[in-house]
Amino acid sequence: MSNLTFMEKLLNGIDVEWKVLGEVAVLYGGLTGKSKSDFENGNTKFVSYKNIFNNIEVPNDELSFVKVSSSEKQHEVKYGDVLFTGSSEIAAEAGMSSSVTTKFEEKVYLNSFSFGLRFNQDIPIIPEFAKYLFRSNYMRSEIAKSANGVTRFNISKARFRKIPIPIPCPDNPEKSLKTQSEIVRILDTFTELTTELTTELTARKKQYSYYRDQLLSFEEGQVEWKALGDISTKISSGGTPKTGIAKYYDGDIPWLRTQEVNFGEIWDTGVKITESGLSKSSAKWIPKNCVIIAMYGATVGKIAINKIPMTTNQACANIQLDNSLVNYRYVFHFLSSQYEYIKSLGTGSQTNINAGIVKRLQIPIPFANNPEKSLAEQARIVSILDKFDTLTHSISEGLPREIELRQKQYEYYRDLLLSFPKPETV
Repeated sequence: MSNLTFMEKLLNGIDVEWKVLGEVAVLYGGLTGKSKSDFENGNTKFVSYKNIFNNIEVPNDELSFVKVSSSEKQHEVKYGDVLFTGSSEIAAEAGMSSSVTTKFEEKVYLNSFSFGLRFNQDIPIIPEFAKYLFRSNYMRSEIAKSANGVTRFNISKARFRKIPIPIPCPDNPEKSLKTQSEIVRILDTFTELTTELTTELTARKKQYSYYRDQLLSFEEGQVEWKALGDISTKISSGGTPKTGIAKYYDGDIPWLRTQEVNFGEIWDTGVKITESGLSKSSAKWIPKNCVIIAMYGATVGKIAINKIPMTTNQACANIQLDNSLVNYRYVFHFLSSQYEYIKSLGTGSQTNINAGIVKRLQIPIPFANNPEKSLAEQARIVSILDKFDTLTHSISEGLPREIELRQKQYEYYRDLLLSFPKPETV
């Protein structure tokens, strides 16, 4: 069934009129004249940039606070408004929307890096419909076209006002409401399913963390604690080819950056370097199944395992373990459970750690005096934790895969339901 046929059946003879936003709504800005101190001891709620970016409808229980006096003239956020982020580092993420689908009991304002849209009173667009409409592929594409910039893309209000939107049966509010409500009902069903799966995934993660901590908690005398440097055959860091030289990049040598280290297996890398790039830097090949710890930046303290031979940047500690003493996945699970502790060992403004800290990290070795028995116990613990890990983290199995499929299904039907027939002249 074509999209047009599907929409014709849903509309059942209802006309759809396309109008540009500037004709059917007004725009307003966020807070003005605010200093950093106004956000430290606030007395009034406001909707943050992050809140808009992350939610298709504004969650009333996640609002932030700002100081606003009764004499100030600031734009209030009202039920039915659609809020937009004003800019982003890439055009495709500028102008993300969030609809106000609840009626606030007190005054609520909008942060200064965003703007609001309020439909005219005679335009029968309900906020529940708007939350899906402005996140559809069509609207996201049109909004991205209204952004301009180089290092940061800002929404041009003049261009934004020229974006056409579909209005079902504008002359018959009752029919318009019925059509919009039916579309919302269908899409809410898909959204609720994804939410249920996400809630289940969160519960599974907590369950995994509980069993991991139980399995890796030992009483005195049950294990022998050994420094990571003593159970490794080699601990090394990598290097970065000089940036800005094209011949060092876009090669076929996998090169791992710290931002890709995130408690999982690495089967590929976001960047590949060339042979000349490798030879001109301190980057070096490491074998598969190393335990990797991020030492700098936002991911400091996070753990990964490389499942293919690769190279890394200098901010990765690459640990080649002595497999006659330890199971590499046992070490991976234990170090993952110690993330907060490892991160706390850092120094400097970015709380970086170094190779010396990594080498001194203590690992509990069960039955250390009997390597065969020790490896068998480690393998038993690993087999249990791997099952939970697969359910919570795998991209091809378990709940994350199911959530990804449900999200794609939702997006397909969202764009199908919102593909209104469009005149050639619009």
